[in-house]
Amino acid sequence: MATSTRRERPVRTLVTFAVLVIALFAALIAGNVWGNASLTPKLALDLEGGTQLILRPTAEDGERVTEDTIAQAIDIIRQRIDASGVAEAEITSQGGSNIVVALPGEPDDETLDLVRESAQMLFRPVIVQAAPTPVEDASATVTPPAEGTEPADASDPAWVTQDVLDQFNAYDCTDPENLAGGAELVGDPEAAVVSCDQNGAVKYILGPVEVRGEEIANASSGLRTTQTGAITSEWVTNIEFDGDGTVAFREVTTRLLNLESPRNQFAMVLDGLVISAPSVNSIISDGKAEISGSFTRESAATLAQQLNFGALPLTFEVQSEQQISATLGSEQLQRGLLAGLIGLVLVGVYSLAQYRALGGVTIASLVAAGLLAYGLIAVLSWTQGYRLSLPGVAGIIVAIGITADSFIVYFERIRDELRDGRTLPAAVEHGWDRARRTIIISDAVNFLAAVVLYFLAVGGVRGFAFTLGLTTLIDLAVVMLFTHPVMLLAARTKFFGQGHRFSGLDPVRLGARARYAGRGRVVVAGQAQPADDDLAPVGAVGSDEGPRRATIAERRAAARLAASTPPAGAPPGAGAGPGAEAPSEDPADGAAQDDVRTDGKDA
Repeated sequence: MATSTRRERPVRTLVTFAVLVIALFAALIAGNVWGNASLTPKLALDLEGGTQLILRPTAEDGERVTEDTIAQAIDIIRQRIDASGVAEAEITSQGGSNIVVALPGEPDDETLDLVRESAQMLFRPVIVQAAPTPVEDASATVTPPAEGTEPADASDPAWVTQDVLDQFNAYDCTDPENLAGGAELVGDPEAAVVSCDQNGAVKYILGPVEVRGEEIANASSGLRTTQTGAITSEWVTNIEFDGDGTVAFREVTTRLLNLESPRNQFAMVLDGLVISAPSVNSIISDGKAEISGSFTRESAATLAQQLNFGALPLTFEVQSEQQISATLGSEQLQRGLLAGLIGLVLVGVYSLAQYRALGGVTIASLVAAGLLAYGLIAVLSWTQGYRLSLPGVAGIIVAIGITADSFIVYFERIRDELRDGRTLPAAVEHGWDRARRTIIISDAVNFLAAVVLYFLAVGGVRGFAFTLGLTTLIDLAVVMLFTHPVMLLAARTKFFGQGHRFSGLDPVRLGARARYAGRGRVVVAGQAQPADDDLAPVGAVGSDEGPRRATIAERRAAARLAASTPPAGAPPGAGAGPGAEAPSEDPADGAAQDDVRTDGKDA
């Protein structure tokens, strides 16, 4: 006889969920009172409007600005804006000659400066290299020189003064503000600077500038060609310098070749960030350098584009800067929210009609999911700069159906267990074990689809994918931490536990069958149940293993129960007779109608 040893604590789980929700909104309110947080989510361009800048890239030396240069400039601007924490910005090319940047809301002057500034490509020697996070002391790596020491060359550690070392120790390359790029990160070209790898993986102390981007004649990518003319499978980036660049780079590589690591590296710095820092393996005397490493076709091509972009002394001329109104406006937001409210009401009405009082659990769970979604989106708007667009609102509306589907799966599993003759506490336990796997698999598929859509899509579709993925995770949390504990508590009440006809869990209305309770006892649906609820009902599907035939003891017990139960309309004390046989409640349960004798012997 199987018994359940699991002890669940629904009250503790509900308290944990309540603490999480309260902490979320407490943080939001505290940020509103003592910080710059808003109690409502920030809106994207399509719902709020913002600032639009039209930039015209121009080359200082009169060279033609190509579409590839425009595309690279857009990538640089997008990197700056994304690193500054501004979300839902739109950056597009206009007519192949202008760049249109639309920023939602009211961006500050610092963000606007990131858009207006031109990018610079500079070559600096590496002096110190370390992990990206702040450290207490880096003196073990390099010792500051004595006062008055003059550096011998650009790679001399004498450039690392105590001030530079202190800045290097405290610098955090995991901070998005230090990865935004811009003029303030370029630094003095005649002095040492602290810089980050563009991915925030490494931080450097770099020497003065020795080669400038305008001295690059050309950069390209391709498969490596050996001295014998054979083509390998290794992707490389090739750089060709002009006359001045050839002389300068020959002097640099001659000096770096004999230095220890990392001082044998030179850093290519674009927009104040290191895009590559290769080491020198030979003297480059002809101005044609080859950069090799763990490149793919895409990464080698990207580096070549960045070098070409930095080689062009490009500046941005602001053609116009103006406030723009929302493309859709608050009316569309109100309609979207109204559509979501209507959907929520319809789901609630359907739940009440289908599940009666049990539908109230659905409504309460949807309210809990809504509070959690609102709080998370508002906090993300405050801390990450997230902005809610109309496609994002659509993702939230779709999530109502996903969340309701999880509840329906759970409730139907419970009702199936009740039909098999279990008590409500046992039905909740067994139904949860079976429904949980289905809910987790379904939410995992939805979340995976949202992740793929987010990384493959652009524009507003990403907003839809983001909210869809977020609300899918919320659905899983609500079902685990709210809906299931509420059902455990409801099963202990008289209204639900005894199957009131308005509870939605009435065993008689659900067509529950009699079940064998062990020791010759058979319990009819609606009667008090014995302590053990893990046995299968007689002649029905009552366990995870599927249907089975009734045993002889079960059939005899059913016959004795039928014999002791007077037929309808019979006088008091009348029975079915000692030789009567109990009929099956379900014609499909043929096992219950089998004779219990075989040639006068027990089977």
